[in-house]
Amino acid sequence: MTLDLVVRAPRAVVGGAEIACTVGVRDGRIVSVGPLGPATGTPAAAVRLDLTADEVLLPGLVDTHVHVNEPGRTEWEGFASATTAAAAGGVTTILDMPLNSIPPTTTLAALRTKQEAAAGQVRVDVGFWGGAVPGNGADLPELHAAGVFGFKCFLIDSGVEEFPHLEPDRFAAAMEVTADLGALMIVHAEDADLVDESLLSGRRYAGFLASRPSTSEDSAIARVIEQAARTGGRAHVVHLSSAGALPALRSARATGVDVSVETCPHYLALTAEQVPDGATALKCCPPIRDAANRDALWSGLAAGDIDMVVSDHSPCTADLKARGDGDFSLAWGGIASLQLGLPVTWTAARERGVPLARVVTWMATHPADRVGLTHKGRIEVGADADLVVFAPDREWDVDPARLHHKNPVSAYAGRHLTGAVRHTLLRGRDVTTDRPPEGRLLRRGHR
Repeated sequence: MTLDLVVRAPRAVVGGAEIACTVGVRDGRIVSVGPLGPATGTPAAAVRLDLTADEVLLPGLVDTHVHVNEPGRTEWEGFASATTAAAAGGVTTILDMPLNSIPPTTTLAALRTKQEAAAGQVRVDVGFWGGAVPGNGADLPELHAAGVFGFKCFLIDSGVEEFPHLEPDRFAAAMEVTADLGALMIVHAEDADLVDESLLSGRRYAGFLASRPSTSEDSAIARVIEQAARTGGRAHVVHLSSAGALPALRSARATGVDVSVETCPHYLALTAEQVPDGATALKCCPPIRDAANRDALWSGLAAGDIDMVVSDHSPCTADLKARGDGDFSLAWGGIASLQLGLPVTWTAARERGVPLARVVTWMATHPADRVGLTHKGRIEVGADADLVVFAPDREWDVDPARLHHKNPVSAYAGRHLTGAVRHTLLRGRDVTTDRPPEGRLLRRGHR
């Protein structure tokens, strides 16, 4: 039978290694992965794509930490702009956080509202997290049954009043519910008792960094580990910035505690020493820490102590990001990087001699596996034909005005990067073109 698509790749990341191969696609799925062979022996296909010598075929990335913000704050980011940016950055699947949209995804009705807002707009596949907030424990089973991929909670003020955080007793109760459901609880882990806002000093980055010390993260992560161990539940720590928490995480996992952890491109590529005073485009919570800490995060990735790298794409309007004329106490905290995660991470990785295949494991395979999307994030028979043509040696400078994020604000403005996405295919069809959106809304456990 004729294939829909054949991709001939002298270089492709398959099974955690770089090989030469031919990939056959039918009905949106990969049906064959074989040797490259001569062009004359390529199977018949409606479409054939031949990669050049400077290109590598990758599986589509899976970004499990994206704030789309629609409805309610669509001026910050919406499904159309976010998924267009994702496609341009080689991301074929995103999971949307339950905040900062209004309403937040803390009830079944709110989930339906968000799904209706997304329908017909998405260029890549989109799934949804539910939210765990004070008083919505009875809503969690309904949201779980409706197919959310797990539940997000904060152990500190979230920054938006409609998504309050969980005090220790409420977090313990919520972990009992998610453990009973077999659901994944993902946690923004900072300890409010160790955050000292009196140290904030306007435009000085040093004051902001001092106000949110690494001990705040370490303490909160210890609480996550304690509750996961107590309940037998599944937990995941989001946007790890403190390498000081890695020994506790390593020890817990060695004893069978089901806790995973992610970090983000900005923690791997940027350092506190590089943040000028007033540069609130680089404000995020937890904050970007010093160079020694960054190096320790890379060591944690290499050792397997950190499972994945995802964006924590948290955009806002330009005026909110610059509020207070660079005052770190007033500006919105979040970094928009959905389109840039792959080149930012790859640029930093290759400087350290880390192969591209490892980056793909961290940004595609491991995120997909943790949330049960085992047909995503890999080039293998039976997987969705979500594919990326990547030029790993292409050098370029970031111009925020040329990004697809809704607001032209970037922590990487002017930064020189290596690696560019040339094509992104979702189920074998190029989604970096002007064709109508073809992404699907995903449910946990369903293809």
